Amino acid sequence: MNATRSVLVVDDEKNILKTMGIFFETQGYETHVCSKPQDVLQVIRNKRIDLAFVDLMMTPMNGLEVLSEIKQQSPGTTVVMITAHASIDTAVEAIKKGAYHYLVKPFDLKELELFTQKVWEHHELSREVHELRRQLPMSGSGVSIVTRNREMLKQIDLAARIAESNISVLIEGESGTGKELLAQFIHEKSLRSDKPFVKINCAAIPEQLLESELFGHVKGAFTGASKDREGRFELADGGTVFLDEVAELSPAIQAKLLRVLQSKEFERVGESVTHKVDVRVIAATNKNLDEALKEGVFREDLFYRLNAVRIKLLPLRERPDDIPLLLQHQLKRLSSGNLPEISDEAMKALRSYRWSGNIRELENVLERAMLLAANGKIELSHLPEELRQAAESSMYAQSIEEVEKLHIKRILQRAKDYEEAARILGIDRATLWKKRKKYNL
Repeated sequence: MNATRSVLVVDDEKNILKTMGIFFETQGYETHVCSKPQDVLQVIRNKRIDLAFVDLMMTPMNGLEVLSEIKQQSPGTTVVMITAHASIDTAVEAIKKGAYHYLVKPFDLKELELFTQKVWEHHELSREVHELRRQLPMSGSGVSIVTRNREMLKQIDLAARIAESNISVLIEGESGTGKELLAQFIHEKSLRSDKPFVKINCAAIPEQLLESELFGHVKGAFTGASKDREGRFELADGGTVFLDEVAELSPAIQAKLLRVLQSKEFERVGESVTHKVDVRVIAATNKNLDEALKEGVFREDLFYRLNAVRIKLLPLRERPDDIPLLLQHQLKRLSSGNLPEISDEAMKALRSYRWSGNIRELENVLERAMLLAANGKIELSHLPEELRQAAESSMYAQSIEEVEKLHIKRILQRAKDYEEAARILGIDRATLWKKRKKYNL
């Protein structure tokens, strides 16, 4: 597990709160406790909460009111109601309103441990189903964004929520992280999806030609302008313009772009006639625009126009768990028949490499490897030299902490319980718990 599991316990009985708090901490959960139900809102706004155990009978807010607040603010949280026998009917009502189950008190710690295990399994299954459902509309739109990373899913969810508006969007991310793909996803989920999606790489066109590309020109406007020509904004009328590498725009073109965003007006190069255009602008950059603002090379007023909604895509090295998913996705895309296997050594190299070119680099490496893998299995020898070297050096570049983490993880997988794991490792249970918390095991 990559992220620490988190739990919130809400109960105005101090003894139950203390007992459950200690229990969840020993189980490796990041634990938050509230004796005042009115404090719950602040916790769920500031912390990611996986599970919430909420007492049904509290004042001044009862458990049903707390349940409503949690479901409104953090719909991904799995909520369990804590109840006495006398109020089981109310607990059933809570289930109808979104709680997963109820826990009847009094209960012993063994019962709580088994019950929590079932709750966590339900939570994980619900999360996976939610992620798959989140990806289905992307597939339906013709755009496939493959990830299970929590932060990436949040950014995709934001993109989906603002898609139907006309608001400008700024997508930030390193080269190869999928900025164009996300821009296309926003367009295809928008009310403009039946209109053109016109893209232009601002860094790929010489400055003297870029203005003509964006806004068009008339015959004779400059040497070689043999006829009138529509620019990208006119071609995209009613649809979306995607400006990739927008940080590369010159100050003069920044001013013209600002005018289009403000008044929907522009002139072609060499012409004084004003044209009106209705487009949505999605911009992208692999540079830090905040730094560009400080240096005075990017207009502040244009930045705030483009930055109505800001989406940041993570580099692949910060989402290593997505690599197997992406590999499978690309293998399916590139294969005409049976999917080739990937050897353990090759997989280790693919997972340990830093991927400075991100998903684009991964796609290129995999396409090359599939051409070389004549026997239907991708081996380490089929990967580029830099990946093989990275895999080799990573074997000798582990810190003592990394070695310890790997060793504890292996023992935990083989031991029947934490007691046995602590005995094998030669440490007490409390030390094992601290190390599990430290390494997110």
